[in-house]
Amino acid sequence: MAARKTSVKPNVSPQELTQFYRDMLLIRRFEEKAGQLYGMGLIGGFCHLYIGQEAVVVGLEAAAEEGDKRITSYRDHGHMLACGMDPNGVMAELTGREGGYSKGKGGSMHMFSREKHFYGGHGIVGAQVPLGAGLAFSDKYRGNDRVTFTYFGDGAANQGQVYETFNMAALWELPVIFVIENNQYAMGTAMKRSTSTPDIYHRGAAFGIPGEMVDGMDVLAVRDAGQKAVKHCRSGKGPYILEVKTYRYRGHSMSDPAKYRTREEVSKMREERDAIDHVRELLVQGGHASEEDLKAIDKEIKAVVSASAEFARESPEPALDELWTDIYAEVR
Repeated sequence: MAARKTSVKPNVSPQELTQFYRDMLLIRRFEEKAGQLYGMGLIGGFCHLYIGQEAVVVGLEAAAEEGDKRITSYRDHGHMLACGMDPNGVMAELTGREGGYSKGKGGSMHMFSREKHFYGGHGIVGAQVPLGAGLAFSDKYRGNDRVTFTYFGDGAANQGQVYETFNMAALWELPVIFVIENNQYAMGTAMKRSTSTPDIYHRGAAFGIPGEMVDGMDVLAVRDAGQKAVKHCRSGKGPYILEVKTYRYRGHSMSDPAKYRTREEVSKMREERDAIDHVRELLVQGGHASEEDLKAIDKEIKAVVSASAEFARESPEPALDELWTDIYAEVR
């Protein structure tokens, strides 16, 4: 990715820009804290952090409306926070506590919120893609104008079930936006070594699905592309593909030392392309916020995140009889 040229006159209000900054910073600080708790042994199992990719979900949530649905993979904490789920409940679930969204039984990959129309993190690579099409089918069946955001990565883009889903979504003209969060390394293999085409969104052409590539390190570019995609879906024209080029700063999961790339590469991305720094520059250069204002926001966000960690620590572990609940649906 080329270095970004910062504009001091973005197509966004100061209030919206400040909210984008807050939302992305919340995800960044929350994930940093989750990493700390994992290192302390308070989070077990797998833990996939979203640090570096914040602009993707924040930009697309800005294009969503009440009632729109979202479903994603195991790198899901950022999506939960961006759609308005409570940081306390998310952190408590990460630590396996009763106060978590799945009562401490789901952990990092298995949290849901019907209230926020968040239908999970899913641990099986690519499995959420047909499920996302199913969510969109339900809205098509009901005749409303809701849209489903179905997120998956560049690694999952090579799964066969993705193309079966493309075919059905196009055939039935489903209101689903396929969001390819291309962080360029999948689990640990560079995209150029695993993918035959440099632009994944072109793969929808075989099914008549339009799409485009977006700079995923620019929240405004993501929002604008999201609005275009949403308009396409709401107008009844069927699915749309957004390939969002982004970059994760940490390894695939907390257990990944990320030796497949250099420290210099990661540092260069942080220094030249960081999405949060970009918005910070727009706020300061546009005269919308001072450095002191931004420090105050950071302090406020850190307090929220610290409170979520404290809530998680104080929440009890689930009782043993919870092993037998939420297994089967009740027959009424």
